[in-house]
Amino acid sequence: MSSLPRAASVFADSKPHYALLDGLRGVAALIVIVYHVFECFSWSPAPHGYLAVDFFFVLSGFVIGYAYDDRWGRSLTTRSFFRRRLIRLHPMVVMGAMIGAVCFVLQGSVKWDGQHVATSFVLFALLMNMLMLPLPVGARADVRGNGELFPLNGPNWSLFFEYVGNILYALLLRRLPTLGLALVCIASGAGLTWIAVSDGFLGVGWSMIDGGLWSGFVRMLFPYSVGMLLARLLTVRRHSKAASSASSAWFIGASAALLLVAIAPLCFGELPAWANGLYDACCVVFLFPAIVWLIAVKTSVSESCIVRFLGDVSYPLYAVHYPLMYLFYAHIGFSGSLVPIETLSNVWPVALALPFACLLLGWLSLRCYDIPVRRWLARHA
Repeated sequence: MSSLPRAASVFADSKPHYALLDGLRGVAALIVIVYHVFECFSWSPAPHGYLAVDFFFVLSGFVIGYAYDDRWGRSLTTRSFFRRRLIRLHPMVVMGAMIGAVCFVLQGSVKWDGQHVATSFVLFALLMNMLMLPLPVGARADVRGNGELFPLNGPNWSLFFEYVGNILYALLLRRLPTLGLALVCIASGAGLTWIAVSDGFLGVGWSMIDGGLWSGFVRMLFPYSVGMLLARLLTVRRHSKAASSASSAWFIGASAALLLVAIAPLCFGELPAWANGLYDACCVVFLFPAIVWLIAVKTSVSESCIVRFLGDVSYPLYAVHYPLMYLFYAHIGFSGSLVPIETLSNVWPVALALPFACLLLGWLSLRCYDIPVRRWLARHA
C-alpha cells in the first residue's frame, strides 16, 4: 500500500465523504475534457459538455454546506475556514499555472494571431494566475489575446468563482436562514435563466468581454447556493430517516444522466438560440440539483472503492488539463475563433489519446504534488 494518504483524507474533516458524489465529480471532469478536445471542430461528441462546470458548482455548494454548516462557532472560525479552503484548492491552482506557462513557452510564446509575447508578460500572467487575480480585457499580459481571465490556464475562471463562492459562504450565505437561502436560489436561478435564454447558452464566465464577469458570478451563485440548500434540507431529513446503502446502480444512472446532458446536440440552426439556452437553464436549475439530492438521499456516506479513483483525481485533472489543450490547438493550427487547419479525420488518434494524457497528468499531479503538499501544509499551517 502506498505511503501517501488518499486525497480525501488530507486535511480532512471529521465527517465522511459522499463517495458517489466525489466520483460524479470525476465523471464531470472527464466530460469537460472531451468537450475541450473537440470544441474547435465542427463535430463534438459532447457539445453540451460545458454544463459539467455547473454541476461542479452544485457539488461544491453541497459539500461546503454539508461539511461546515454545523461547525461555525464551535470548532470553526472564518480564518480556519479560509485556511482549509486554500490548502484544498490553491496548490493545484499554482501547479496548473506553472504547467500553463511551460506549455505556452513550448508553443513558441506567441498569441493566437502569431504575435510574439515578451517573457516579462508571460511571467506577469503567471504571477496573476498563481495569485488567482483575473486579467482585464486588453491587458498586455493577455498572452493569447483571447480575452481570458486566466490565459495560461483558461478553466481557472471557474476556480476563481469557486473562491468567490467560498468568501460569500463564510461572510454571508451561512448566516442566512433556510428561507433566506431559498430566496437567493430563486433570484439567482431567475438571473441564470435570463442569461442562458438571452445568450443562447451558458458557456460564459471565462472572460470579462460583454459582461462576462457578472454572468460568471450569476452562473456560480445559483448552483453553489442551491447545493448549500440541499445540504441543509438533507440534514433535516437524516434526523428521521437514514440513507440506504451505496449502490453502483445509482452511480451508473447519475453518470448516464450527465452523459446524456453532454451529448445532446446544440439547438442552434433548426431552433432559435433561446431554445438552447432554455435547455441549459433547465439542466442547471432542475436536473443537476435533483441528481445531487437523489445520490445523497439514496446512498450512504461510507467509502466506495468503485468511484474512489475518479473522486480523488477529479480536481487535479480539471486543474491541469487545459494547457495540454493549448498544445493540441497549436498542433492542429487552431487560432482562437478561426477554423483549425487540420481536420478531425487527420488528427483523431491524437484527439482520442489526449483525454488519457490528461488523466495521467492529473494522477501524477495528485500523487507526486497535491497530496504531499497539502499534507505538509496541513501540518504547518
